[in-house]
Amino acid sequence: MGGMPLNDMPWWRWRSNVRSALHMLSDPGFHETTWLAGQEGYGDVTDAVYRLVEDTWLDNWSAEKYVGSIFRDTGEAALVDVAVLRVLRIMHQVGPDAQVSAYLQHPGWPEAVRAAREAHVRMAQADGEDPDTPPRSLDVLRIMTRS
Repeated sequence: MGGMPLNDMPWWRWRSNVRSALHMLSDPGFHETTWLAGQEGYGDVTDAVYRLVEDTWLDNWSAEKYVGSIFRDTGEAALVDVAVLRVLRIMHQVGPDAQVSAYLQHPGWPEAVRAAREAHVRMAQADGEDPDTPPRSLDVLRIMTRS
């Protein structure tokens, strides 16, 4: 997102939020050092899921609806759909107010992380960024999107 061509997609702010959420959801090291440790400035699992589906309504319809506005192609959209379904299934089973550890201990969590990672890598590379850089704080995301 530092090198991301922010204005080359019509709804780049939403793309930035989706990418940020997928990045956090896809990084087990981040889960340990930030979410489980209670580090301020990054939100929690529920916050990441909210950013993933907030404005996009990806909890109600396919990401394919946003090809050309948020997502570059149907490949990105398909990967995002898989990640959203996996993460939302866990959210519904564990509950939105659960402790971070409850999500991480859920038997489906590794598959959700894997799906989020696939989507994150595809989107980061398409935006010309290294997918392995650590997730940025929510303050940095706000500055980048000027919201």
